[in-house]
Amino acid sequence: MELRNFGRLGRISALTLGGGGIGGVWGTTDRREAVATVHAALDAGITMLDLAPSYGADFEAEQVAGEALRSASVPAEVMITSKVGLPDDTERDLAFGARIRRGLHASLDRIGRTHLDLFLLHTQIRALSPVPETIGWDEYQEAAAEFERLRDEGLIRAWGITAVGHPERVLAALGDTPRPDAAQVVVNALDLNGYWYFDGVRPESDEIVQRANENGVSVMGIRAVAAGALTTSIDRPMTATDPVAADFAQAVSFRKLAADWGTTPAALAHRYALSVPGVPTVVLGVKNRSELDECLAAEAAGPLSGAELDALRALRAAR
Repeated sequence: MELRNFGRLGRISALTLGGGGIGGVWGTTDRREAVATVHAALDAGITMLDLAPSYGADFEAEQVAGEALRSASVPAEVMITSKVGLPDDTERDLAFGARIRRGLHASLDRIGRTHLDLFLLHTQIRALSPVPETIGWDEYQEAAAEFERLRDEGLIRAWGITAVGHPERVLAALGDTPRPDAAQVVVNALDLNGYWYFDGVRPESDEIVQRANENGVSVMGIRAVAAGALTTSIDRPMTATDPVAADFAQAVSFRKLAADWGTTPAALAHRYALSVPGVPTVVLGVKNRSELDECLAAEAAGPLSGAELDALRALRAAR
């Protein structure tokens, strides 16, 4: 497994095992297979697990990771991330700082750790218009100040954002002070983002990766297969009006290109994300060892050639 530089956290594996798959967000799995998938990922050289309390019912991803880490000899270099959601609700029973701290300690208890290597804001930043389940700029700055305090106290080694909020605010956050150490950014071959919060606003993922790089913010590529749209088939229940179903329909030419090249859509999607400059690690949404093996093979195959990247860019421009 290739190791790449990841700012404050040093060198990490090119692939990160995400919590969505092992938590059952991206299709059905079970605890035994999920734990085995974590063990297989660590054995293959993956050095980061990316979790969140919201990945699965009853904090399943964190529970899986905790069980996996307790039941095997774990390499010393394994790093753990988790997240905290701060929807700007009407209750405001606690200040954001207190809610962040409470969330952190709950995650640590479930995972069985005394600190997190990376702690991420899992709520999107809006611009001026009210959008449900997002926070405004003032609330973001309140949260950032608490993340800084937690890092200073040693409860976390680094903090970051899931950078799929309003692009104007995300770009501002990447240049603001205090500045996040890391950002999770949508990186996929067709620039698909079905779960989008802001009507009439372009996501600007490429620009966000560039701004992060310019400001020393380490990037984690997420949604490499666009929540399943860039795979052979979507293997979880989905209505016809689900935005991912629309993205899947847009990806017919991508699946044909993968077939022409003798590979699977998922493998090609991951090779693309791994080939994007300025993206040190790509987060996997796999839910079992079979899917993990496909991604490991994609990483072992190395980056795409310039001609292959050009062909994918042409598909993106044509959609």
